[in-house]
Amino acid sequence: MHILLILPLFICLALISWSKPQAASVDIAPEKIDILVPHKALYDIELVATRSGSQISNIGGKMYYEWKPSCDAWITDHRFSLVYEYADSPAMQITSDFSTHEDFDGGKFNFSARRSRDGDMYQELRGVGDIDENGGKALYNVPEKLKFELSDGTMFPMTHTLELAKRLEGQNKFFSAIVFDGSDDEGPVEINSFIGKSVNVMESIVSNDKMDMTLLNTSARNIRMAVFPTLSDTEMADYEMDMVFHENGIISDMLIEYKDFSVTQKLVALEKIDVDDCSGDVSSSNQNRN
Repeated sequence: MHILLILPLFICLALISWSKPQAASVDIAPEKIDILVPHKALYDIELVATRSGSQISNIGGKMYYEWKPSCDAWITDHRFSLVYEYADSPAMQITSDFSTHEDFDGGKFNFSARRSRDGDMYQELRGVGDIDENGGKALYNVPEKLKFELSDGTMFPMTHTLELAKRLEGQNKFFSAIVFDGSDDEGPVEINSFIGKSVNVMESIVSNDKMDMTLLNTSARNIRMAVFPTLSDTEMADYEMDMVFHENGIISDMLIEYKDFSVTQKLVALEKIDVDDCSGDVSSSNQNRN
């Protein structure tokens, strides 16, 4: 099950005409903050289809998501609470906490995840990834001794979203990349993306008093993605998805198709959040790097 992978990779997608991310520097943070909208959001997750042979009768729950830049990195924090119901076995509640910290230059990545089943933790993941133009490694502290070699060109989640964003207005609507996000113990994945048509979200989205509609009244596009494991011989995608995302980095709707079922992930609450003032930390931060 890879539902946890969905938003770490794609929630911060934005229309940005950058070249390859620059070397980490606090003084470029204000530009990033101006382009993307730091926010917290709540999504409803619902089962919408099952395939022949599936034992799942229903899936429902919520995901809380928060994203913002710190003075030198992108930070994400999100929590799932899902109930799985089965045709011939008791229902099961899965809760997940996942957080990441990715340097602005895309070279270093910290990740931490915890998953519980009916209140009992059954998986913990924690580690760090380092990568440069020659490749790199992902080393886990938990579980011990787990590591993955990262080939030349492998990206961490935010770097991937920025690289994809550069292609949104170009002629080539296809983009393929190897990405490591630390959300599981299965290593990097290959993500193939197709950039689709523009969408007028304001015609279909349901507003409420918990939704800042000004954040959604922006240009948005459809994107179709297929995610493939890189460490197995299968030629089938682990899952595919359609998403509606906005130029400010907010995703308002998503359909995720697994082998035996499909779920939707719909935005139900949205709020802009404040970010740290880094103006007084530039010199000290740069000194710490030297």
